[in-house]
Amino acid sequence: MNAQLIEWNDLYLILAVCREGTLSGAARVLGVNHSTVFRRIGVIEEKVGTRLFERLATGYVMTDAAEAILEAGERIENEVHRLSRKLIGRDYQLNGIIRLAVPDALLSHILMKHLAGFTKLYPQIQIELEVSNSYLNLTKREADIAIRVTESPPENLVGRKICTIGATIYAMTEIAQNFQSANLETISWVMPDEVLARLPVTKWLQQYYPAASVILRCNTLLGMYDAVKNGLGVAALPCFLADTDKKLQRLLPLQTELASELWMLTHQDLKRTARVKAFMDYFSAVLQNDKALLEGTVKSIL
Repeated sequence: MNAQLIEWNDLYLILAVCREGTLSGAARVLGVNHSTVFRRIGVIEEKVGTRLFERLATGYVMTDAAEAILEAGERIENEVHRLSRKLIGRDYQLNGIIRLAVPDALLSHILMKHLAGFTKLYPQIQIELEVSNSYLNLTKREADIAIRVTESPPENLVGRKICTIGATIYAMTEIAQNFQSANLETISWVMPDEVLARLPVTKWLQQYYPAASVILRCNTLLGMYDAVKNGLGVAALPCFLADTDKKLQRLLPLQTELASELWMLTHQDLKRTARVKAFMDYFSAVLQNDKALLEGTVKSIL
């Protein structure tokens, strides 16, 4: 009878506790201290007139009431994100912030020089870079634009395929000079870990060289590239990363099974936003200058 209406701030806190499972985890997400979360849970439970969590040694476990709040809260959260995207999509001014998600190797070897040109052309647009090899959620506005290497972009996003990303096997020049294809199972390999599980080299190696020995696994292409440069072994690398380095040589011709595609993606609600459209138009144009390097067809380095 004395239960009160739950507020959005209450939902936000409960969502954090449900997702994290601990007070410390929720406090970190919310940017408050442990005791604040503990106190507010007590206040909310008194407000709604029911217990929301079982306090166990391993953490906070949801009751049926908390599960119901989680379900409703996530629906509300999604609607808030959708509204945010729609409001931003009404912005026709060439200013403001663009949150850009991009892999590290592509940023350092291709994109950074073009970012400099873009910011000179549009000085009122501020870029916030999220350098990551994992895929961020554009629906929840973790990024406005994502530049991704993928063959299957999410169906809920819109964008443009820029080109193919060529790839093959590389080694230090000293190793390459004495290389014979039969040796690929007898030399050490540098491979991606589960963060880069989408890369096709793992399946390729198992299919063609199942007895190959892996000496190192890495969660970034830049790390794999540095490992090969320092003689740890051979690796499948994108041509744009390895072909411009005189210390490395191709061991095999371009391997179509190792190739992928370069996409520039955004959410449907943001595609007509002036700054997003300006960014995508600019990069679609300037990346054509790097197409031969990205696809691995630059004659001077073959």
